[in-house]
Amino acid sequence: MNPSKSRHLPPKAGPMIESLRGLGYSTATALADVIDNSITAGACNVEVFFSWRETRSTIAVLDDGSGMDEEELSLAMRLGERNPRDKRAAQDLGRFGLGLKTASFSQCRRLTVASRKAGRTSCLRWDLDVLAASKDDGWHLLEGPAYGSESLIAPLNLVDRGTLVLWEELDRIVTLGFCKQDFLDLVDTVERHLAMVFHRFLHGTQPQLHLTINGRSVQPWDPFLTRHTATWSSPLERIDADGGQVTVRCHVLPHKDRLDERDYNSAGGPDGWTAHQGFYVYRNERLLVAGSWLGLGRGRSWTKEEAYRLARIRLDIHNTADADWKIDVRKSTAKPPVSIRERLTRLAEDSRERARRVFAHRGQIVRTGSSEPLVQAWRAEHFKGGIRYRIETDHPAVRSVLDDAGLLAPQVRAMLRILEETLPVQRIWLDTTEARETPRTGFTGEPPSAVCAILSVVYRNMILRKGLSPALAREQLLHTEPFNNHPDLVASLPEELASGEE
Repeated sequence: MNPSKSRHLPPKAGPMIESLRGLGYSTATALADVIDNSITAGACNVEVFFSWRETRSTIAVLDDGSGMDEEELSLAMRLGERNPRDKRAAQDLGRFGLGLKTASFSQCRRLTVASRKAGRTSCLRWDLDVLAASKDDGWHLLEGPAYGSESLIAPLNLVDRGTLVLWEELDRIVTLGFCKQDFLDLVDTVERHLAMVFHRFLHGTQPQLHLTINGRSVQPWDPFLTRHTATWSSPLERIDADGGQVTVRCHVLPHKDRLDERDYNSAGGPDGWTAHQGFYVYRNERLLVAGSWLGLGRGRSWTKEEAYRLARIRLDIHNTADADWKIDVRKSTAKPPVSIRERLTRLAEDSRERARRVFAHRGQIVRTGSSEPLVQAWRAEHFKGGIRYRIETDHPAVRSVLDDAGLLAPQVRAMLRILEETLPVQRIWLDTTEARETPRTGFTGEPPSAVCAILSVVYRNMILRKGLSPALAREQLLHTEPFNNHPDLVASLPEELASGEE
């Protein structure tokens, strides 16, 4: 292009920033972006302050990072100062040079940033009302805090170095009808989100970061429940990919029956169990995507289904891989490079199947004592038109009735068929998904006496009717649903039947 034919056409400041406000940040994701800058600046302590004063409410973030002088602060306040293609420090959590500004503008109309370095404090602010009233549509960055807001940046004077980010005029938060309780509820929502996003920074006896909200420490939320003995974790796998090596570790969380109420409620996460299944994508230990199947699947992309809610997969990417993974400005979406999609799909398939089995069997360990297959009371029949569930007639309890039915055999078979054809699949599914309850099976919650009453009938029939030895009968019961989950009761069966049972 001939330079003499070019035109200089910069965007108008007011309309441009008003457009940037619609990028889709929530208050929680916006604050996470601000804290990213604190971590990049080497902060060990970050304090978030929510102050309720109705329409004059404010939110502030104070850190003890390296701070900025006047020139550095000016560059930090400039939109698009950094090219996302530029090489960054290994621990830099930013990319586009927009996060601080766009995240803040999405929540407030006045952004003030004060920073202290080498004993000097610098302060600049963007005021969207000033930009909107500007006649020349210029990018007017104001110096110092707004009149009457001087005290709001005073906490910075108590530290040797650091930065304070202040949001005022919270027009996207304090809307019509918004009250103090809504503000307090927002604090709780933000806390849960930050506990999830920065959990690897907050974890341990000597964490990398100490984060507080209104003086209360934010406790890390571990999506993978790694401390629980019933959590299954795969070996760490390293995969070479575009943009750098990727590390993956798959996890299947315990069934609800293996968790106490506190652990169960906590492990569900901010948005609930079903929403938090899938891949967790991290960059420099900062969580970008909190539960997604990343568009993977066979034929069509997987959706989040109740049966796979226990599957969670940790995936770490390098901070040079943003373009290859299509990380957006809000750090909320990711798409794997084509070169590793097949491998990730296979890992996810294995985790999903393991999670489905744990979900279906209520987390109980199948204890058969050998590698022999388990005799189940139900089997699935796949055919061209779909799937049917059939009663397994080779199950010892079913087979004994059929063998002894005599003239009643046709009636017994008719009864079994009616049970098969009226199995309340839809009702079970609705109860499971909507009520978040798995139907009780396998004598769960029943006293041992109830199990023994049924077990004894089957055991006696195997010995007296089938001619099995007590040892062989007990061995077969260990391979038969639902008695495989009660090995102690099977072992307690008598070696010899009482005379009245002969």
